[in-house]
Amino acid sequence: MLIDFFYALRQAGLPVTLKEFLTLLEALQQNVAFGNLDDFYYLSRAALVKDEKYFDRFDQVFGQRFKGLESSLEDLQRAIPEEWLRKQVEKYLSEEEKRQLQGMGWDKLMETLRQRLEEQKERHQGGNKWIGTGGTSPFGAYGYNPEGIRIGQHESRHRRAVKVWDQREFRNFDDQVELGTRNIKVALRRLREFARDGAEEILDLDATIAATARKAGLLDLKMQRELHNSVKVLVLFDVGGSMDDHIRSCEELFSAVKAEFKHLEYFYFHNCVYESVWKDNNRRHSQRFNTWDLIHTFGRDYKLIFVGDASMSPYEITFPGGSVEHMNEESGETWLKRLLEHFRHAVWLNPMTEEHWSYTQSIGMIRQLLGQRMHPLTVAGLDQAMRALKKSAPMA
Repeated sequence: MLIDFFYALRQAGLPVTLKEFLTLLEALQQNVAFGNLDDFYYLSRAALVKDEKYFDRFDQVFGQRFKGLESSLEDLQRAIPEEWLRKQVEKYLSEEEKRQLQGMGWDKLMETLRQRLEEQKERHQGGNKWIGTGGTSPFGAYGYNPEGIRIGQHESRHRRAVKVWDQREFRNFDDQVELGTRNIKVALRRLREFARDGAEEILDLDATIAATARKAGLLDLKMQRELHNSVKVLVLFDVGGSMDDHIRSCEELFSAVKAEFKHLEYFYFHNCVYESVWKDNNRRHSQRFNTWDLIHTFGRDYKLIFVGDASMSPYEITFPGGSVEHMNEESGETWLKRLLEHFRHAVWLNPMTEEHWSYTQSIGMIRQLLGQRMHPLTVAGLDQAMRALKKSAPMA
């Protein structure tokens, strides 16, 4: 196992030598790390990696080689969770069976739900008509339908619901999370715009030398204002639902932007921006900010960055009432156009792997609205996005 680990590091481009590998083996023989995967991680990194720029690459290889090793024995001793037994009610269909099901369309879906609520008098399971569980009906939980309304289900499974009848709780991003890669900050720094403000408290060395020379060597100190990053950034984070898969990468980005930009404002939304956003996920039902207030409060000089996977029902973008959580009077497309008309310098960062974008219709719709200014949430994608914002080329 350790020899394979050594070769894997070499294949990943880390300059690990045989001497360093023998040092690691000697330390293990002396029981410097024994019976604890975390101890072995720090020992092997200290012995094999001599430059911190390789830490991220080492972490990736280590994670691939030793993932799940420490908990494998414990897992064998655990009983089957009760939740697994309860979820046997869930409906699983073959791909052929899924293709045979057809969506109703928005208007018919909402009208049919109204009729079902009036007619249904008892609980149903496994059917294709009534509100229930484990069936192919468009209404209920733990079943499958290409266009349905999810009612009373813990979390998304197929990501097909066009509306959700639940009060879901989201949590705020942690701005103190340890960054997985320091290159995120480096990419964000391309957007910096420096200006001098405040009191003259910083020594101006060139001016001091010139003034002292003019006075025949008599010291004449010259001061100047401190140089600050003057760029203004407004970030709108998609949170909850399918974005739960990308919490870690979004928290890393959140930590970086809070550290890099002095003039930063951020808000949350879910799937698509509508008439309001919120600052605190714990109070999102009681303390919301009108989207018009964003437009009227923050000037056109703010750089607007959307962060989200843009994966949703197309109805959420194009239809009034299309939001999965409430009956919005105006479509998400209308609000996005208003924001883009005001904030002329905007990009969308997508944490989903770029090669999968073409499989989701809503991603293509959002990209078109953004004038193709959607970039993957990777170091290279961030670099491209910051360059796009830096050009200050207004949206078409």
